[in-house]
Amino acid sequence: MKRIPQISILAVAALLIASAAAQEAPPAAGAPGGRQGFGRGRGRANRPPAGPTPRLPENPLLGVNSGKPDFGGKGMWQVPYIIDMQKQGKTPEGGTVEVPFTAEAKKIFDERTENHSKDDPEGFCLPPGVPRMMYTPYPTQIYQLADRILFIYEGGAHIWRIIWMDGRQHPKDPNPTFLGDAIGHWEGDTLVVDTVGFNNETWLDAAGHPHGEKLHVIERYTRTDSNTLQVAATIEDPDYYTKPWTVVTTATWAPGQELLEYICQENNRDLKHLVGK
Repeated sequence: MKRIPQISILAVAALLIASAAAQEAPPAAGAPGGRQGFGRGRGRANRPPAGPTPRLPENPLLGVNSGKPDFGGKGMWQVPYIIDMQKQGKTPEGGTVEVPFTAEAKKIFDERTENHSKDDPEGFCLPPGVPRMMYTPYPTQIYQLADRILFIYEGGAHIWRIIWMDGRQHPKDPNPTFLGDAIGHWEGDTLVVDTVGFNNETWLDAAGHPHGEKLHVIERYTRTDSNTLQVAATIEDPDYYTKPWTVVTTATWAPGQELLEYICQENNRDLKHLVGK
């Protein structure tokens, strides 16, 4: 039986270092999120031409409908590898992203750039957080249930995320977590996800854009055709940014594909090799 090996800290470091040049590279044509499915590549060869967005009676189908598991066809979303959301993402208008750093945030970001992101929490097998879950190059599946939408991620500690769609509000004092407290609603054909209640143990991307516990993220998921999922993430954190800012990326449908087992553990023995500068 073929086994999927445990990912090592050294492998994470090598991936980041080998891909540093990609921070300067322009996104692929038609893909504002950059290189699609970097590090995986599964599901590309047999992808049919893009067709109309599949739909449920009330809303677009973003993945798989739990009431009819085969509705829309089996598959998963290939997530792009976004190292630097400023350089690889776009604004909603298609322009260049300008990050409105506070002085303290710019200092932190510059330090992380100088030391080659050696303290990246994801390199320590911690969850990537939000919106970085959609910037880490491992696929995801989306399940639409009656009262919630469920994201299952292959990578990023192999975890899941629940988007509550039952009309509830955020708790007044949420317990800080890696993925926060997420509630959603539909605006036309776009799923809008509002998330608060984050801890401060994640980075927004591999380049090291920081945030704190006041982070508020609004994501807008739009399936523009059968093969394309546009993800627009608006970042608001008054301690780190002077105003809200938005980054748009895309994920690509891989029909007939399923997630693989992924294991990343803390206290990895390769940790000593992640030395940075």
